[in-house]
Amino acid sequence: MPSSPGPVPPGRPPACPDAGAATGAAARGDEAFVDGALAEGALTEGGPRADEARTGRGPRADEAGAVGYRAVFAVPEFRFVFAAHLLSALGVVVCEIALSVLVFRISGSPLLSALTFALGLLPYVVGGTLLSAVADRYPARRVLVCCDVLCALAAAGMVAPGTPVAVLLVLRCVLAAVAPVFAGTRAATLGEILGEGELFVLGRSVIRLVNQSAQLAGFGAGGLLLAAATPRAVLAITAGTFVGSALLLRLGTAARPARDGDPDARRGALLGASLGGVRRLLADRGVRALLLLTWLPPALVVVPEALLVPYAGLLGAGPAGMGLLLCSMPLGAVVAESLAGSFLGPRARTRLTFPMGLFAVLPSLGFAAQPSLGWAVVLLVLTGTGISYNFGVDRWFVDAVPEKLLGQAMTVMQAGRMTVMGLAMGLAGAAAEYAPLRVVMPAAGVVGVLCVPLVIREVRRTAPGRPAGVARPVAGGLRGPAGPVVDTEN
Repeated sequence: MPSSPGPVPPGRPPACPDAGAATGAAARGDEAFVDGALAEGALTEGGPRADEARTGRGPRADEAGAVGYRAVFAVPEFRFVFAAHLLSALGVVVCEIALSVLVFRISGSPLLSALTFALGLLPYVVGGTLLSAVADRYPARRVLVCCDVLCALAAAGMVAPGTPVAVLLVLRCVLAAVAPVFAGTRAATLGEILGEGELFVLGRSVIRLVNQSAQLAGFGAGGLLLAAATPRAVLAITAGTFVGSALLLRLGTAARPARDGDPDARRGALLGASLGGVRRLLADRGVRALLLLTWLPPALVVVPEALLVPYAGLLGAGPAGMGLLLCSMPLGAVVAESLAGSFLGPRARTRLTFPMGLFAVLPSLGFAAQPSLGWAVVLLVLTGTGISYNFGVDRWFVDAVPEKLLGQAMTVMQAGRMTVMGLAMGLAGAAAEYAPLRVVMPAAGVVGVLCVPLVIREVRRTAPGRPAGVARPVAGGLRGPAGPVVDTEN
């Protein structure tokens, strides 16, 4: 693994089933790694500082009894984070719809109306690179509340009568640039609230469920609201959702110090710190491999999704059929995520990571046959089930990055994913101008079949084995496979 400036990012548990690694671990008496998965209770009674594990942090999976969604919601602080995210996620979806309608009514331009949706993805790269250090430089609660307040102000600016279209689009860019900083900070905060074991993985799963459900509910709610009120009135409601999210986070979450607590670092230029952190992350081969695994499958699965409107027109499906197609992929994601989180254990979910990451890109191959509406819905639902591969990737990624860069790493991961998805959607639309849909839509599956196995191979090759229960140094203590362990020897 190439060295990077500063401390070398710590390793992580094996990222894949590896009989050799499992046998070696068993020979050493390290039984927590089975088939490359971290077994529950890696820090068990009699283990290294087991009684001091996770001091000052959220509960570990083996401290929470039965690990499942119920255990996640049993943590009071997480319930506030969940409610806040539900409000803000619905606010973002409804805001996009209302703003698109408002821009079309003002300009009469379909291009500018569609641009409001595109601007929800592409500016992610700005916040994800130039502002990523914010997530670790400042206390998490302060960052989250400030992001919500800024979004509320941007939405309120859209409400003002006479606001030019150009200003409306700029305000939309503000929302998009803030989004990766908010998402990365919240993801790192989950590690502090829930610990970085199975509760963290399930907490991240809940956030994904909210995101997918918000797409389903948000479009319906946005349509109903726009039928009863003007677009500006609906935008005022979305500003209220951001204010509500800020209040929930301010009143319901604990104040914690910044992860990167170095005062000298905080005095440095934010832009330089952000770019430097991104370089450190990308300089590590293992982190690069995991980032590619989080970016590539989503970028490929949105190619057929981006072309569903013209495909519905090709089938003559009408508005109802188009709506059914658009809802199919989020529906499959919600069902698969819920079932995997509720009924599968940590080992089973880990074993599914690579198969589901590859499976996600396969159903799009079926569009080569130009399927009917019913079969297209089936293909899209199956594509959505591939979201379950994130269970394993989330755990490995948290273990792979340094503690003080965790917020920035999660910001980069989210920003990169949304950016490549936006680029893929744009390329798909451009390709569809010159080639038939039955060629462009399955082309994503062909690329996936060729490229995803290469990324999986790279993740396997860069996954160093680590005995269970062996802690690794981080700022402020030691870090075991299930999370930090307080260092009391100093």
